[in-house]
Formats: sequence, C-alpha cells, structure tokens
Amino acid sequence: MEPETLTQPPESDALACDILSRRAAQVHIYNRFPQTIKEYGLKTSANVLSLAMLLGMSPLAAVAADLDIKDPWVRGTVSGQQATGAFMEITSKSGAVLIGAASPAAGVSEIHEMKMDGGVMKMRAIPRLDLPAGKPVVLGPGGYHVMLMSLKQPLKKGDTVPLTLQVEGKDKQVETIKVEAKVRDLTASAAPATEPKH
Repeated sequence: MEPETLTQPPESDALACDILSRRAAQVHIYNRFPQTIKEYGLKTSANVLSLAMLLGMSPLAAVAADLDIKDPWVRGTVSGQQATGAFMEITSKSGAVLIGAASPAAGVSEIHEMKMDGGVMKMRAIPRLDLPAGKPVVLGPGGYHVMLMSLKQPLKKGDTVPLTLQVEGKDKQVETIKVEAKVRDLTASAAPATEPKH
C-alpha cells in the first residue's frame, strides 16, 4: 500500500499553525491537511477561531465595531512642508481611548491638542484622548488632531492618506483601526457641508 499523500496547506495556514505551536505549547492540535476544497474551508475557519481564542482576541473586531468615524481628512501641503494635520469625528458607543496613530505618509504621528494658555494658542502632544460613550469627539483645526510630521512627500488635494488609529477599549484591549483620509486643499478649515459622511 502506497503511503497517503497530504496536500500542502497555503502559507497563511502554515503560519497560523506555527504561531499556535509557539504561543500554546501545551495545547496539542491535530491538523490533518484537507483533501478537498470544501474540507479545507472548514479546517481553516476552525484554525482561525482557535488562534483568536488562544491569543485572547475576539473573532470580531469589537473595538472597531464600537467606533463611528466620520469625515477623515488631511490638510494638503506644499513642497518642503514637513508637517500637517489629520482630522475626523470619532464616536464610541461604549467608551474608549485613542492612544496613538500612525501613517506611512509620515515618519512621526502624534495626537495633539491646541488650546489657549495665557492668551496664547499653544499646541502640545498628549498621550491619550478620551472618547466618552455616545459623545462625538471632534478632531479638527484649532483643537484635537493627529499631527503628521516628517512627511515623506507633499500631500496633494485628492490624494488618500492611510491612517492607523490605536484605540483602547473598556476591557483595556488595544486594537488598530484602519482609516482612509482624503487630502483637502491647504486652506481647508472644516469638512464641507455637502461632503457625504463615511
């Protein structure tokens, strides 16, 4: 009798198995590679669910589902300009905290606050921004915003800037939320009333 030939799994499934073996050495998982596409689909779903449970993650992105992000945009720049701001409106249904941000368009990204201090408008970086339950928090010119610094190239009107927000939920778990922000004119100060909400 010839030995049974097992179909090699795709790279993603092999990676999931490798992570499981390293993160859960005492959990023994028998993964017989599926012989049919239908069986493979069932096996893959089980592997992903098991991986999520072992890593302490919910199968659903709870924090992402809790957030409503409207009108993300970035102010355009001119040649040689090294910094600009990203703006949006964030509402958390159950309460969360914005603790960081990042973008491939910038070398440094920080959460900033602008406010009057002794009659002078000052800007400073803040480590976290509370998102009270059910209360919209506006990140806009002259207030809270994501500061994008050490820009890698000029940002032109119509461009799209990827942003990653780091949000801490009520359970203290941190998730990253992907946002696509449109670049508006250098002189833009607020979201146009006619612009559709996202």
